[in-house]
Amino acid sequence: MINTTIKPFTATAFKKGEFVEITEQDVLGKWAVFFFYPADFTFVCPTELGDLADHYEELQSRGVEVYSVSTDTHFTHKAWHDTSDTIGKIDYFMVGDQTGTITNNFGVMREGQGLADRATFLIDPEGVIQAMEITAEGIGREAEDLMRKVKAAQYVANNPGEVCPAKWKEGEETLAPSLDLVGKI
Repeated sequence: MINTTIKPFTATAFKKGEFVEITEQDVLGKWAVFFFYPADFTFVCPTELGDLADHYEELQSRGVEVYSVSTDTHFTHKAWHDTSDTIGKIDYFMVGDQTGTITNNFGVMREGQGLADRATFLIDPEGVIQAMEITAEGIGREAEDLMRKVKAAQYVANNPGEVCPAKWKEGEETLAPSLDLVGKI
């Protein structure tokens, strides 16, 4: 999946009290996070979505849009948003993928269940997947780690010839791969 371009889709999302139609064309031209989760009204999912909501303003300041995706309908997303304090603070897109098109496009549909795996994809402005993470059902993701990956991906995109080592944080030293570094790290 890494370095592949997102595939075409059309879906309805719930965002800031409205239903909006989105396609892959809406994703192009900016950084994007596709945040797949199994289902609304569950247990680990709201903790992850709430954590992501707490980082949404910072993501927006970095030019990143967020699309949370489950195979629930956009109507279910609205009902969850309206009845949960945690989900009620979400301002990013909550995409209804009841046909499974987007979930299948990203290869994270659970066979025979009609539910998405717990998966995150970071997409650059050209629609190319730069990072991905998939965890088992009971393992929640952390938005701080996603933020680190966003910053590293944006740094690498803006600084050709440089790469970010393990545990890299914004402002720290990067590496410029060369023959001189082989065997010295």
